[in-house]
Amino acid sequence: MSKTFSNHGTRGSNRGTSRRWLNLAVGLGVSAILLGSCAVGPNYKRPAVNAPSNFRDATEAATNTVADLPWWQVFQDETLQGLIRTALTNNYDLRIAIARVEQAQAIALQSRLAFFPQLNYQASANRGRNAVNGNALFNHGAITNTFLIEGTASWEIDLWGRLRRLNEAAQAQYLASQEARRDVRISLISQAAQSYFQLLALDQELEIARRTTNSFAESLKIFGERMQGGVVSKLETASAEALLDSTAATVPELERQIALQENQISVLLGQNPGPIIRNHKLLMEMLPPEVPVGLPSALLERRPDIRETEQLLRSANALVGVSVADFFPQLSLTALFGQVSPQLSTLTAGGANAWNIGADFAGPIFRGGQLVSEYRQAKSVREQTMLQYQLTVLNALQEVSNALIARQKYAEERLQQARAVDAYRVAVQVATQRYVSGLASYYEVLQEQQLLFPAENSLTQTELNQLLAVVQLYRSLGGGWQSENVQVPDGK
Repeated sequence: MSKTFSNHGTRGSNRGTSRRWLNLAVGLGVSAILLGSCAVGPNYKRPAVNAPSNFRDATEAATNTVADLPWWQVFQDETLQGLIRTALTNNYDLRIAIARVEQAQAIALQSRLAFFPQLNYQASANRGRNAVNGNALFNHGAITNTFLIEGTASWEIDLWGRLRRLNEAAQAQYLASQEARRDVRISLISQAAQSYFQLLALDQELEIARRTTNSFAESLKIFGERMQGGVVSKLETASAEALLDSTAATVPELERQIALQENQISVLLGQNPGPIIRNHKLLMEMLPPEVPVGLPSALLERRPDIRETEQLLRSANALVGVSVADFFPQLSLTALFGQVSPQLSTLTAGGANAWNIGADFAGPIFRGGQLVSEYRQAKSVREQTMLQYQLTVLNALQEVSNALIARQKYAEERLQQARAVDAYRVAVQVATQRYVSGLASYYEVLQEQQLLFPAENSLTQTELNQLLAVVQLYRSLGGGWQSENVQVPDGK
């Protein structure tokens, strides 16, 4: 009776001990959570930026901006809208950016799951001499069997906020990848518009070259007829023929450039190189209405590259906190429950049960300055990222200012060049009439024709530049930043 009572008392004592250990582990976990309410390291604050009250060369300070307009209201050419829709669906750069967002999202989820206990299982069967469970152990040369089934749990208590800082850094990286995708999207829309306008400009230059070639051919025909009548010399026809050939030589060059531009647009659309169908000419009516550019301070909330850099700065700042937390000890709770037996048949018996509850509290004492170096490295990365953020803001202000100046000056330049082209056309017409009437020499005709050709090309280039300035302004303002959340109208 006494022996039986002694065994029963021992089992009761073991159960009481296990409960105490379990209560102790739970108490440590709760206390650690309460103590860990504050994470070590610096909390994030947006760096100060010396933004002006208004953009240089802006007509007025206003809160509304052209960047609030979706792209289909800015670029109203139906052909261009179709190209942009295709690019937003098929472009490989954008698809790569989307895949990077998904990757960053998965990494952020992994970091968040570190807050939860980690559960694992193991099952093994071993047989050996002077070995137990696969490890060498002298047992007088006996051959033993070991069967093991166990489940383990581990949980790192975030005493100093190391896990929270890691989660903050991963979350910021995920948000940065989203902003990078938005930046690729806006860049893609702008690049599609720019390439399309450049293609239309090449079409217009080709039309001018062909028209000028025909004009020189008419002059050569007139000179040829007059030479046959003995009115003019071979010098006049030779000069007219040289101008005809030199102008005609620009036609295949322009056709080559058009084919290359079409191939570039096709790749931008995620398609094989091929022709691009268009039904419009480079007309200034495609310019959007005058809309204020908004306030410089709004760029911080609108431009995706600025928002991306700020998220990277937030991540770098959180990693400084991680490096600070590495100086402190880490507390981990562990648990094991399973069955181990030298015989497979006894695994279901109570004597084969195995369990363990423990707590690990470990920290660094001396690592030769490694932790200090890692801390300094994290601070240097944060400083570098902060400077990159401030530089990105400054470059954004410059790009907006450049686009505003370009839009204003190209409009003034186009007005003067259009007048010059009209004057040259009148001069060519008058010179031709005077030559036919015998009141002017062939030099007057050729001179005016020579001046008209480059003037028309210059006007085309200025019209293109004026359109590109609008594209650049829309891009530099972070245009279409809300269009992802706006339903695209049917056909847009």
